[in-house]
Amino acid sequence: MVDVVQLEEPRTVNPVVAGSNPVVHPLEFHGPMNKSPKTIGERSEGMVLAALLRAGKVVLQPFGDNQRYDLVVDEDGRFIRVQCKTARWTGPGALTFDTCSSQSHRGKGKQDYRGQADVFGVYAPDLDEVYIVPVDDVGVTAATLRTENPKNGQTKKVRFASDYLIHSILG
Repeated sequence: MVDVVQLEEPRTVNPVVAGSNPVVHPLEFHGPMNKSPKTIGERSEGMVLAALLRAGKVVLQPFGDNQRYDLVVDEDGRFIRVQCKTARWTGPGALTFDTCSSQSHRGKGKQDYRGQADVFGVYAPDLDEVYIVPVDDVGVTAATLRTENPKNGQTKKVRFASDYLIHSILG
C-alpha cells in the first residue's frame, strides 16, 4: 500500500527571521546579493537553458566566462551561439534588453555581439517567458519587444514579443 502525501503550495517566508525554515518559490529571490547584475544574468541564463532543454535541444556550455556567448545549441551539427540577456519593462507593453556589453572597465567602451553570437536568449522575469531573437534582427545597443500594439498604431519596424517566443520558434 502506498501512502499519498499532499504537498503544500510553496510559501514565501522572510528568510531573515531567526529560526525560520523558509520555503521559497523557486522564482522568488531575497537579499541584496540577488540584485547584482551577475546574479540576475546567471538566473536568466538558467531560465534560457531550461527552456531550450524543454524544447528538446542539445545545449552545450562553454567552460569559463570568457566567451561572447553563454550557451551553444547543437542543431544537427550546426552550432548556434546564444548570448543570454534579461528583459525589463520600460513602458506600457514594452520589454527592453541590452544588445551590447559594457567593456568600460577594460577601456573598450560598449561592444555589440555581431559576429560573436547568433541569437539572444532573452528571459523576461516579469512574464516568466523566454524569447529567441537573432542578433542581426536588432540594434547594436538595445532592443525592444512589444507585448501589445503601440498606442500610435505603428506596425513597421515593430518587434512583437510573440514572434520571438521560444515555444513559437522551436515548437
